[in-house]
Amino acid sequence: MALGLYVSVPFCRTKCSYCNFASDVFSRAVFQRYVNQVCSDIENASSTAHKMGGQIDHTVDSIYLGGGTPTVLDITQLERLFVTISQNFQVLPGAEITVECAPGTLNSEVVECLQRCRVNRVSLGVQSFVNQEAASVGRLHTRQTVLDDIARLRDVGITNINIDLIAGLPHQTSESWDFSLNQVIACNAPHASVYMLEVDEDSRLGRELIAGGKRYHAHSVPDEDLTADLYITACERLEAHGINQYEISNLARPGCESRHNLKYWIRQPYLGFGVDAHSMLPALIPGAAVRFSTPDSLEGFVAAGPLARSPVSPDAALEEAFFLGLRLNSGIDIEKITAEFGESATRRYSEAVNDSMQEGLLERQGNTVRLTPRGRLLSNEVFERFIAAPAP
Repeated sequence: MALGLYVSVPFCRTKCSYCNFASDVFSRAVFQRYVNQVCSDIENASSTAHKMGGQIDHTVDSIYLGGGTPTVLDITQLERLFVTISQNFQVLPGAEITVECAPGTLNSEVVECLQRCRVNRVSLGVQSFVNQEAASVGRLHTRQTVLDDIARLRDVGITNINIDLIAGLPHQTSESWDFSLNQVIACNAPHASVYMLEVDEDSRLGRELIAGGKRYHAHSVPDEDLTADLYITACERLEAHGINQYEISNLARPGCESRHNLKYWIRQPYLGFGVDAHSMLPALIPGAAVRFSTPDSLEGFVAAGPLARSPVSPDAALEEAFFLGLRLNSGIDIEKITAEFGESATRRYSEAVNDSMQEGLLERQGNTVRLTPRGRLLSNEVFERFIAAPAP
């Protein structure tokens, strides 16, 4: 089965206050060392896969450069990443090739570079079209910057564009959220990702909210109820304009779903390179799989630190089939799970399914089980039930 390749580029122009990813602002002096190490890992992918106990297919049907902000790299560094991939893998015609970009980093030279590298999909980290909201969390762009970037991409034929939005940013109101949604609709975006603000210890804004402080505009963050309402509004408004929800946080026009991200949710093989990059491959033992990941710090990665390996047991694979598959609006096919894992698998989760259905979190139609709209809001609670389900 063809692979998806993910390349992490953890460099940013500024660290947004809500960000809990393994990315930050670093001196450009480290960029070349980082690219060197990533390219070395790509060249040694076969050996690495074997050492981890995985099987590797060298055909590739999706590539995703994420971050961070890959477009802060020099053009020669970006091109080298793509050349190294093409020298070590067979990138299939029509492969989906995505690059995440921060608005304002797409000058004409960068856009032309993306075109040369066969990039056909760009994900723009907009988060808000309201200038005050974007600035409050450290974004450096304005609404006009985003519109200019979209026009520049379309001028060279890159029309498959995703727009990221976050519900729950400081100063956000129902009215300002409507403005952002209207901009997504007006610019005819084929894909949108809508996230609810995560409040945890891994971001500056999250820590401030937990502490009850006022830094980073924490006192202006909407409450949980309003944030949930904004998320629901986005799904309804965008669907009314043909941008249909297909996963908890992702909506697309027909045929524009993210093929790369779908690999994660339906458990197809992928390889990750760079800081805190994860991989899943079929194991050398038939029917099994193995996961492994790179160091989650820049220092550890550049120093070629050891990979963390995690074999996927049959029980773990079964859990993943449920909680990853349930992320999709299409849900999971109980009959297929029974065929793959046996009747005991269905029995093991029958109580979790039935309880969730009684609480209005899941619904069933024939053999298909899927989250309800309420279930998507409380998805983590639903997933925990399947991870914790006891074996029969």
